[in-house]
Amino acid sequence: MTGRNEPILRDVAQMASVSIKTASRVLNDAPGVAPLTRAKVLAAMSALDYRPDPAARTLRAGRDRSVGVVVENIGDVFVAALVASIESRLSDAGYQVLITSSHRDVDRERVIVQDFQQRRCAGVIVMPTTEDSLVGLRLGNLPVVFVDRVGQHAGSQSVVSDDFELTRLATQHLISHGHRRIGILSDSQNVPTTRDRHAGFRRGMADAGLAMDSDLVRDDCPDERFVRDALTDLFALDSPPTALIATNTRLSLGVVPALHMAGRTDTAFLSFGDFPMAESLTPAVTVIDHSPRRLGEITADTMLARLQPGDAEVSTDPIVVPAGLIVRGSGELPPYTAAPQFTAAVASDTD
Repeated sequence: MTGRNEPILRDVAQMASVSIKTASRVLNDAPGVAPLTRAKVLAAMSALDYRPDPAARTLRAGRDRSVGVVVENIGDVFVAALVASIESRLSDAGYQVLITSSHRDVDRERVIVQDFQQRRCAGVIVMPTTEDSLVGLRLGNLPVVFVDRVGQHAGSQSVVSDDFELTRLATQHLISHGHRRIGILSDSQNVPTTRDRHAGFRRGMADAGLAMDSDLVRDDCPDERFVRDALTDLFALDSPPTALIATNTRLSLGVVPALHMAGRTDTAFLSFGDFPMAESLTPAVTVIDHSPRRLGEITADTMLARLQPGDAEVSTDPIVVPAGLIVRGSGELPPYTAAPQFTAAVASDTD
């Protein structure tokens, strides 16, 4: 290594008494290398503190050891947990993860994915803004896995929850405990998951022979900051809701303190998605166990399967991650007999 600061693969091969080709096969974890030979090469790499050049490896392999991840908003509590799970799984497999937010902008989403492809990422994982966000985008043979929402792209696969059925189940659960006036809080129904959850809510009501009251539907809550005003309006109705469903975790984090501040914990409440301390509240919050950790693990494993060398066929059928109801108390409260006005404390910003 005279005149050089860093060892190269030739130095590793010489120390291990193997050819450069064999040392390269060990470096790239290729099959067909005898265990003893592999051990000698790895020992030489360790002894020399050999660090492969990522750029050179990318040029040789055609792809980098990185995976691009595009989500709606990394600041969302559910998304943050999802990304952490994906990153942990891929990191354990030797991949770097590049994460960015689309902010529900289809054009931005397409540009980001195209950029990941030009950077020679090994694959991309996308939480699509719409089902057809990437339709028509030329990505060559870049593996694409959609997460949390069904997406469309040639050869891609989606890892999702059954949003429709799970919300139908939540609605039926509240109805089985005597509720007929059920309010639903969500963000815009332009979001595919939200749209499916509203459809499940409507089906649950229809299956029970209950008419839908549009006054009980609030789909104008992007985040928890809008929850207080929505609840103030709902509880000011002549016939207010006796039960509530929040269609995502960030809204649940607004509903809980609002109900407690107003002394209205007699309102049955069911959250789509669990959150920290939900089981410790009084009453503890009944949730649809829409686990971001489990969703992230399965998404990462799906991507890793597509990154394996070989020509084996991969499925394009959506993977539906199992989820169910966790009964804790808030979703099992009976309808309250009186419906007092929602107190002004809920609408106050002085706290």
